[in-house]
Amino acid sequence: MRSPKVKNTKYTAIGLMSGTSMDGLDIACCVFTHFGKKWNFDIKAAETIKYNNSLAEKLKNSPKASAEQLWKTHVEFGKFSGTEVKKFVTKHKLKPLLVASHGHTVFHQPHNGFTCQIGDGSQIAAISEIPTVCDFRSKDLALGGQGAPLVPIGDAFLFPEYQACLNIGGIANISFRKNKQTQAFDICPANIVFNYYAERKGKAFDKGGEFASKGTVNEIVLQKLNDLPFYKSKGHKSLGREWIEDAVISLVENNKLSTENSLATALEHCAIQVANVLNKNEIKNVLITGGGAYNTFLLKRIQAHTKCKLIVPDKKTVEYKEALIFALLGVLRYLEIPNCLKSVTGAKKDNVGGAIYL
Repeated sequence: MRSPKVKNTKYTAIGLMSGTSMDGLDIACCVFTHFGKKWNFDIKAAETIKYNNSLAEKLKNSPKASAEQLWKTHVEFGKFSGTEVKKFVTKHKLKPLLVASHGHTVFHQPHNGFTCQIGDGSQIAAISEIPTVCDFRSKDLALGGQGAPLVPIGDAFLFPEYQACLNIGGIANISFRKNKQTQAFDICPANIVFNYYAERKGKAFDKGGEFASKGTVNEIVLQKLNDLPFYKSKGHKSLGREWIEDAVISLVENNKLSTENSLATALEHCAIQVANVLNKNEIKNVLITGGGAYNTFLLKRIQAHTKCKLIVPDKKTVEYKEALIFALLGVLRYLEIPNCLKSVTGAKKDNVGGAIYL
């Protein structure tokens, strides 16, 4: 798939996102228009497809799977994604240029030089019959970068009116402009931890922070969380589920708090870390998306620690911003325009990431 010799100004692409929150597969068909230096977008159709119990368990357990089982899940998830894209395209009568799939992260260990997102792009392309872009992170790691975060270039192109963009999913991450460069990084764990404890109450997530609001913050555990070395490290940094389970959840678990108190403490930790970043960088307004944008108690606690204006946009943008941006990353790959920034990841140079299956 080569970029056209004559540049179009309108591109239709489907973005797929499977996040660390394990909510399901986000599918968004997005139309991008490009005039001069300005990009505009319209989310034409979007859905979240819940995983059946079997697939959800395989994805959840994939970090501990054998090599054979992991590859089986890689192919199975690709087939699932391709099938859902085909149904989505038929249902909404769409004719996209391409599919851009983030995949489901199993490992993210840039310090060891590797990352792994499963969801076989060849299966997606074969089943949907649409050219598919996937594996967006590997090129950046090969160039010495973190391979993350990838969303900031989309924030810069699509949401320039906001001083910063904060996504609160399984992990809270932020992007903003400073010293004429885009800066971005993972801040701290969020829904990965909240959902872990919500499941003990028989819920998939802590709706509105209800359980957390009934708990009491354990100041000793909170201090230990805030003192973790990750928060003192400088430069380019990103988080993986492995570190969160080993460093954060295990720390809370070792103190044998009640479920509500564990949630209250983890949520306050998240609120403090987010507010610290907003305050340190003198950010006056921030666009908030991701599932955490609906956690009203979390937003209340963030606001208690900062004067920054917290802005929650419309429902589609809240829920599908990451799928939207991956659709854009796919278009940039198609046009052979850099879609990964060295100022964000620490790579040797800006690069064009993504493997293409026709």
